[in-house]
Amino acid sequence: MSPSPAAARGFPLVVLAALCWGTSGVSARIVTDRTDLGPLDVAWHRMAVGAAVLLAAHLLTRRRRTVPAVPLDRPLAVRLGLVAAGLAAYQLAFFAAVDLAGVSVSTLVALGLAPLLIALGAAALGHGRPDRATLLALAVALVGLVLLVGLTAGASAGTAVLLGALLACGSALGYALVTLAGGGLPAGVPVTLAGFTGGALLLTPVVLTAGLRLTAEPVALATLLYLGAVPSAAAYALFFRGLQTLPGAVAGIVTLLEPVTATVLATAFLGERLPLGALAGGLLVLAAVAGLYLRRPAGAPREAVAGPG
Repeated sequence: MSPSPAAARGFPLVVLAALCWGTSGVSARIVTDRTDLGPLDVAWHRMAVGAAVLLAAHLLTRRRRTVPAVPLDRPLAVRLGLVAAGLAAYQLAFFAAVDLAGVSVSTLVALGLAPLLIALGAAALGHGRPDRATLLALAVALVGLVLLVGLTAGASAGTAVLLGALLACGSALGYALVTLAGGGLPAGVPVTLAGFTGGALLLTPVVLTAGLRLTAEPVALATLLYLGAVPSAAAYALFFRGLQTLPGAVAGIVTLLEPVTATVLATAFLGERLPLGALAGGLLVLAAVAGLYLRRPAGAPREAVAGPG
């Protein structure tokens, strides 16, 4: 069975976004290993650089846009505010978790928990329970993530790892909020630009109060620019574009490609160990994403995670 034409257009965009996101944890570790920047500094730089890149792109392409602008009424403003708050919370909690528990465990916990929170949130908002194909894919993906987390973190112990896992759970809540609030918005809404600009503004007083640290170290500076431009501005633009045609519960499962990518990169470049059983878990995640895409019935109705306005 083939997916509906609309879902087929959104699916590869979310896949590409997830692969870009998978480089975030390794990028943050490169910065913190080379400088005295903490998780709050990295999160602020990511949001600020992402907002600047998105604003520049928005201004450069405004004459070529054919989609009419959408009036900013109160319900839309609330949803964009929730996207901004979710992005800020997600980034800060995620980078704090990476600092304590490492890239693999933090990414796996955050993105492994997110699809379940998204599915529960969509049901709580009255959009119905996910269909059987989505529930089966979710179950298979979560089994794979249990293997990945359990076996990758099996040799770790202590308060830092536990605290890192809890922060990763908070990151999952922020990510679920972004997906639920940002899904189904009209094409004329610059949701990515609004989210990153609002998120950067929310983090600015916090980072100034804590004492903002900057860096001129060449590799760290280049990595921060990459972090803001590629896995932030570009990836979230792809993600929100994909959410226009792909159900939020399905998108949440597809983005499980992020922890698989992050774990592979952490193993290759940071020396974080990936046992054979954990590799099998990663393959289960990939199988769940592929099966969800290939077996979704043609013409299946798109369950919106949150209706416009």
